[in-house]
Amino acid sequence: MCDNNMNSSCICKKNVLEKHYTYEEIQAIANYLKDRVKITPQIGIICGSGLGSVAELLTDPLKFEYADLPNFPESTVIGHEGRLIFGKIDKISVICMQGRFHYYEGNSLSRCVMPVRLMKLLGVSTLIVSNAAGSVNPSYKAGDIMIIKDHLNLVGFAGNSPLRGPNDESFGPRFIALNNAYDQTIIKDAKILVEKLGLKGFHEGVYACVGGPSYETVAEMRALKILGCDAVGMSTVHEIITARHCGLGCFAFSLITNEGVMSYETEDKPDCDDILAVANQRKQDLKIFLKHLVPHLLNKQF
Repeated sequence: MCDNNMNSSCICKKNVLEKHYTYEEIQAIANYLKDRVKITPQIGIICGSGLGSVAELLTDPLKFEYADLPNFPESTVIGHEGRLIFGKIDKISVICMQGRFHYYEGNSLSRCVMPVRLMKLLGVSTLIVSNAAGSVNPSYKAGDIMIIKDHLNLVGFAGNSPLRGPNDESFGPRFIALNNAYDQTIIKDAKILVEKLGLKGFHEGVYACVGGPSYETVAEMRALKILGCDAVGMSTVHEIITARHCGLGCFAFSLITNEGVMSYETEDKPDCDDILAVANQRKQDLKIFLKHLVPHLLNKQF
């Protein structure tokens, strides 16, 4: 029970941020939404920093502010609108997160990934995840797009996993294999689609997940390059792990919004405003890409 003194308030806030959602609690949020939404979403989309414009693809949208949803976290980062949207892309029912929750905001990883499990309970079978990332691969330029074929989970190496704690068999098994975390069939088809649409600046590579919110040092960037990473960011991986735990098919991509700093002899540095500007420059290409990819995931034809 919380009283009015500052110490108690801080303790209560901490408990909320570290909250571990039970199956019953997530089901209650799902039931709340099912009572208000007529469609059953088949595809889930998580929009990364500055990529919320993807939600403009949805027809007949029904929007819910995170703040208005019961027992739901709120996003506090610039470029994350904090909105859950239901709608359709070419007759395919979709649920879209305009903004995610990050570990560096003080959330537990369990709290960060709760919406993925919510999507599963709402009917989603395939998850598309996007993010803004810095390039590690020197051939990548700001504005390029990297289809993620694999990841390096540095947050997980430190012992932080969204699956840490008692396992709920209602969602999935205690141990899961991740050697095929990113659906290779979807990746293959996405690459074909990129070629058919004539889209430029697409790559396929390995994404490294760090905790943030600070950007990487020169030494850290050099280490990531040696480890075989092509891009680095502060999200996505724990969402993919949770999605695979739930049995969802996964596809993810990074918008390269800044080039990683590999030298001490430069004045260059990552900047949030620049990141959002790059996202705005490529939003039309990403909308075209997803407009064609989403129907394919169910229809299996372009």
